[in-house]
Amino acid sequence: MKPIKPLINLDELEFQSHEKGFFQAKFGEIGKKIGAKKLGYNLTIVPPGKKAWPFHNHHVNEEMFLIVEGNGLLRFGDKEYPLRKHDVLAAPPGKRNVAHQIINTGNTDLTYLSLSTMERNEVCEYPDSNKVSISIGDDRKNPDLRHISKADACIDYWDGEV
Repeated sequence: MKPIKPLINLDELEFQSHEKGFFQAKFGEIGKKIGAKKLGYNLTIVPPGKKAWPFHNHHVNEEMFLIVEGNGLLRFGDKEYPLRKHDVLAAPPGKRNVAHQIINTGNTDLTYLSLSTMERNEVCEYPDSNKVSISIGDDRKNPDLRHISKADACIDYWDGEV
């Protein structure tokens, strides 16, 4: 097995992208490329007027963001905060009061470093759409189990049992 080099320069990143409505971003994986095991990190670039991800909160994993370039807005719980270069943001695990979203409100790309714990079991809530996501597994792109539903679509524990 070839040893992993424990560092990478940001100009060496390979970017993936997604675009859907108001959501658009490019992100370059860093953590796995340099051998990280318990933390995930990437560089995210969001064009003007766009958001990378829906407003959400994690019940298990914790995130941190460092604004590298640009300006934007942080939605956090029921508050909003302006963002600028070198701001450091904490998104601890918890209920909807720590839901978060970064929005590019500037005229240039908003670039930020994302850092996250990588616990294999996670529950996320999406307050804007009232969804809940449950995932289990080490591979975030292809988890062992992932279920997304409306939060109010509950059934009784015994429903369908014989």
